[in-house]
Amino acid sequence: MTLTKKAEATREHILDTGRALVLRKGFSGLGLQEILTTCGVPKGSFYHYFPSKEAYGCALLQHYVDDYARRLEALLAPAPHDGRTLLMRYWSAWLGDAERAAWVDGCLVVKLAAEVSDLSEDMRQVLDAGVQRLLARLARLIDAGRADGSIPPGAPALAVARLLYQMWLGAALLAKLGRDPAPLRQALSATEHLLACGTDAAVPASLQ
Repeated sequence: MTLTKKAEATREHILDTGRALVLRKGFSGLGLQEILTTCGVPKGSFYHYFPSKEAYGCALLQHYVDDYARRLEALLAPAPHDGRTLLMRYWSAWLGDAERAAWVDGCLVVKLAAEVSDLSEDMRQVLDAGVQRLLARLARLIDAGRADGSIPPGAPALAVARLLYQMWLGAALLAKLGRDPAPLRQALSATEHLLACGTDAAVPASLQ
């Protein structure tokens, strides 16, 4: 569907507003009327862009995945650095700092992974495709680090990327549960140690 600039802006507004609501309430707990009221659009306008709430959920997740990829490339773009530095820049962004919010605060994977896996196969596939896209990008950073000597040789890069992401997702859930960023700080230290010492022992053969 080709949209005018005004219509595209309205669609983006609905998606951006919905993401903020979903981060607070989850997807199942969010009613269509609340989306409409918060966005300030009538029901007819909503259905012009999204034929169902599930279609809206798929579009919301795809919008998030695409935006996440753009933000990641922007994060990695400033000034050339070795692969390890760029990889650690990404993980450090999960924690944030005094000037920027932690990436994990807006992470729909942390918020919705379990919920959408049971709720909608189409939504699950969109989110899973986004995760696989991220893992492939992290693997390329690991390969780049090995090529420039900043990361020692070890297990296949994709297996390392998967292991690190699994660790960080678990840390993010614990941090959210305890309302304490300590698990994320521990994940950062563990990641630094893993990258410095090599990954052969850390990644079981079953995960490679």
